[in-house]
Amino acid sequence: MQHRLVRTVLAGLAAVLLTAVAGCHSGSDGNSSASPPGSAISAKRCAENKAAGKITYLSGYQYQASVSILEYVAAAKLGYFKDLCLDVALKPGTGDTAQNTRLLASGRATVSAVAEQDIIQARANGIDITGVSSYSNAGLDILMTNRDITRLTQLDGKVVGHKGYVPAAVEAMLVKAGVTWDSLKLVKEGYDPSVLPRKQGGLEGLTGFISNEPNQLKAAGRDVTVWQPVDYGIPSSIGAMAVNPAFAAAHPDAVEDVLRGALHAYGYCSSSQAHITECVGYAAKLSGPTYDKALNETIWKTETQVVKDNPTPGQPLGGVDPGNVAKLVGMLHQFTIVPAEVTADKARAWFDPSFVSGVYAAGKLVWPAP
Repeated sequence: MQHRLVRTVLAGLAAVLLTAVAGCHSGSDGNSSASPPGSAISAKRCAENKAAGKITYLSGYQYQASVSILEYVAAAKLGYFKDLCLDVALKPGTGDTAQNTRLLASGRATVSAVAEQDIIQARANGIDITGVSSYSNAGLDILMTNRDITRLTQLDGKVVGHKGYVPAAVEAMLVKAGVTWDSLKLVKEGYDPSVLPRKQGGLEGLTGFISNEPNQLKAAGRDVTVWQPVDYGIPSSIGAMAVNPAFAAAHPDAVEDVLRGALHAYGYCSSSQAHITECVGYAAKLSGPTYDKALNETIWKTETQVVKDNPTPGQPLGGVDPGNVAKLVGMLHQFTIVPAEVTADKARAWFDPSFVSGVYAAGKLVWPAP
């Protein structure tokens, strides 16, 4: 891209002339230090990031255009990670969160999309990972109902479908809304959301994800009501990331710059329709001919809108809210998902907000790295 070619030329001139070029390089001791050709950071930081070796990014589910996935794909394809002297390898996840946490803890993955709730549960089960960022206290889990349900309490005694279990945030929403939980007839459904408007098996409610099933149904001309836990004050997260703790301790600048590159790409991929199409195109090339570009563009637009509508209180984009962590612990205690010894204070220590705070100055993302 033209802006990267210009930056590369400037960096090359800087290496020859040994003079400072604004935005391309700076020494950590305050003295100028030439950027290596092809990078946009100081020679010292570039060397440190290269010393980190291969960094394996593991997605949450394939290369779906979700937040925490598409921006990492784009950062790799746009050359942002290369600009920061990072060797980032992309690996598609299967959707199995437990597997992602185990791969992170073992070091077979370096950084991965893991919800804040799942980070807490993993640590409670002795799986050593560290939460480093989150885009919002809202989440993707939702409940869909047929249009004749105008109050959640109308679900009492009705059939509600799920994909193996009812997400804690959805259960908490229903309980808070006054639904008699034990009266619900819970059934496991497949991945075809059309079973809801067809009222297959008397179905009146179905769990799902805000960016997926409702968009599928809308495209098919099916109308349902979407109920979001965030509207009931239920804690969750979206776009949360976790890292292998040993790697983070050994290479903190590299972790910071992985997040920096992803956040920079997030802004790029969100800035225009043309950029959305471009970024989704990168994911499509990685995924193959069956990749639904139109649906995935809608997924990205939906999820980034959720983030925009529900900014993390008192945090820049990507910042972890310790208050939300505490609320999640309370919800997990409510449904006996984690033991009582997992306190809010203990859980907050399983997150390190310093990596995200390091990429901002005066509330603005610093690009490239200092």
